[in-house]
Amino acid sequence: MTDAEKMKLDELFDAFSVIAEGAYVYLCNIKHDYSRWSKKAVDYFGLPGEYMYEAGNYWCSHVHPEDREAYLRSIDEIFTGSTSGHDMQYRACDADGEYVLCTCRGVVLRDTDGKPAYFGGVIRNHGALSYIDPLTGLRSLYGFMDDIKGMKHRTDEAMMIMIGMSSFSDINEVYGYKFGNRVLQMFASKLHDTFTPNGAVYRMDGTRFTVLSHKLNAAEAAELYRKFQNYIKKDFIVDGHKVTVSINGGAIHADSFDIDPETYYSCLRYAYYESKQNKLGEFVIFENIVSADNRSTIERLNVIRSSVTNECKGFFLVYQPVVDASTEKVKGMESLIRWKNEEYGIVPPNDFINVLEQDTLFPELGRWILKQALTDGLDFIKIIPDLVINVNLSYTQLEHEGFVGDVLAILDETGFPPQNLCLEITERCRLLDMDMLVGITSILRNKGVKIALDDFGTGFSSLGIIREMPVDTIKIDRSFLKNIEKSQADRNTVRFISEIAHAFLAEVCAEGVENPQMRDWLRRYNISSFQGYYYSRPIVYEDMIDYLNRNK
Repeated sequence: MTDAEKMKLDELFDAFSVIAEGAYVYLCNIKHDYSRWSKKAVDYFGLPGEYMYEAGNYWCSHVHPEDREAYLRSIDEIFTGSTSGHDMQYRACDADGEYVLCTCRGVVLRDTDGKPAYFGGVIRNHGALSYIDPLTGLRSLYGFMDDIKGMKHRTDEAMMIMIGMSSFSDINEVYGYKFGNRVLQMFASKLHDTFTPNGAVYRMDGTRFTVLSHKLNAAEAAELYRKFQNYIKKDFIVDGHKVTVSINGGAIHADSFDIDPETYYSCLRYAYYESKQNKLGEFVIFENIVSADNRSTIERLNVIRSSVTNECKGFFLVYQPVVDASTEKVKGMESLIRWKNEEYGIVPPNDFINVLEQDTLFPELGRWILKQALTDGLDFIKIIPDLVINVNLSYTQLEHEGFVGDVLAILDETGFPPQNLCLEITERCRLLDMDMLVGITSILRNKGVKIALDDFGTGFSSLGIIREMPVDTIKIDRSFLKNIEKSQADRNTVRFISEIAHAFLAEVCAEGVENPQMRDWLRRYNISSFQGYYYSRPIVYEDMIDYLNRNK
C-alpha cells in the first residue's frame, strides 16, 4: 500500500470521525484490505492495533458465534460489490472476554469506475455508554444515574431537580438545528452558572437537564429555579437573538439511600411532568408523605417497583361490569390494576400508577396487565361469548417501540379473540405524535381490536383526538355526571358529548353511575352503556365469574 493511499485512508478516517459522536470509527481500503480503527475500539476489544491488514478476520473472531454467519455474509457482499453497505446488530467480545451488543453501520465508497474502493462506518457499543454529553460537555443521564447510585455511601441528604424546555421543536423549525444546538448549549451554560456552586448539572435526553445538590433545601431550590426561570423569560440571548422559551421544573428530596435510584428518578420525572402538563411551569416538589405507619410514599413506591421486576408479584386485577343502557344486561367489563402485600395491604392505582408511568419498567407491567386480563377473559367469554374486555393503556406504553407487536403476540399466545378486546386510551395521548397514534390504532382496529377514548372532555384535546383518530367508544368522565340530576350545565355537557360521539360514529359509555336516578337521566341522551357502583364495584376474578353467571 503506497504512502498516498495511506494518507487518503487517514483523511477519510478523520472525516468519518467528525460525525461519529462517540462511536468507534473504522475505514477499510478494499483493494488492499487495509484498515484503520479507532484507538478506543482497539483498547476496548483488544485488537492488534489501529492499522490492520485483514481486519475483518480479526473482528470476526470477536463476533459471537451465533451472530458470525450473518456478519460474514454481509462482509462478503460488501467486498464483492453486491451491496452498498450494511446496518446490523451483533454481540462482540471485549478485551475481558465479555460480550456486548454492538450496532454496526457502514457504507461503501466507490471509485470513478463504480468499483468498491473503501468501506467505512461506525460501531456503537451499547456496553460502553457515554458519561459526557458531547454537545454541552455536561455529565449525561448515565453519569447522573451512577452518581445517584453512589449516594448510598453518603450520609447527607440530597435534592434532585429536573429542568427542561417546552416547544423546543419550534426553535429548530424556525432557526434550524444548528441554532437549536446553540440554544441548548447556552441554556446549559446558564443552568450551570446558576446551580453549580450548590450542585452538579447533568444533560438528560432531549431538552431536559438535572441538578444533584447536597447543599440545597426545597425552599432554596425553588428560589434558584424562579431566578433561572425569570432569566430565561426575560434575558435569554443566543448569538444576538432573543430566544423565548418556557421552562418546567420538578424536584424530589432524597433522604433515604436504601431506595433504588430508578425509583427516585421515576418520582423526579413525575414531578417534572406535573409542572409541564398541569402547573404551567410552576416548580413542583414530589410529595413524599409519611403515613400513620411511619412509611413514606417513596418507600412504598420502591417496594411496588421491585414487584414489577419480580414477575409482577403482588399485582392483581379487578373487574367492573359495563352494562347495556337499555336492557342492563352485561356487555363488557373494565380491568383495573391493584397491588397488595402483607406490609402495605391493598394499594389502589392512584397511589402508584402515575409515577410508574414515568418508569422504564412500565411496559413490562403493561404487558402483564394485558396478558392477565385476556387470560381471565377467556373464562368470562365462555359465559357471555360477545363480552368485551376493556384494558387501560398509558401513553408511555403507546410510545414504546414494540407496543403493537406486544399486543398481537399476547393475543396470539392467549388465543383471545381480538374482537372481544377494547383498549382504552386517555386524553393524555395528546402528548404523543398524532400520526404515530393514528398508525398504532389503525393497525389494531384492522385486526379487530376496539379502541375507546376514556375521560372524554377532561382536557383540551379530546375533540382534536377523535377528529384525527377513529374510536369505537367514548367514555364520559364521571365528573360530568355526579350533578346531572340538579345541574343543567352537566346535562348540556352530556348531551353535547353524546351528539359529538355519534357524529363520529362512536358509542357512548357513561362512567360513575351510582343510582337509578342518574341512570334514568342518562337514558335521555342516547347513551349506549353504563358503568358504576349502581351495577357493581370492581370485583376480583372469582366474584366476576359468579356475577356473570347471575346476570347473563
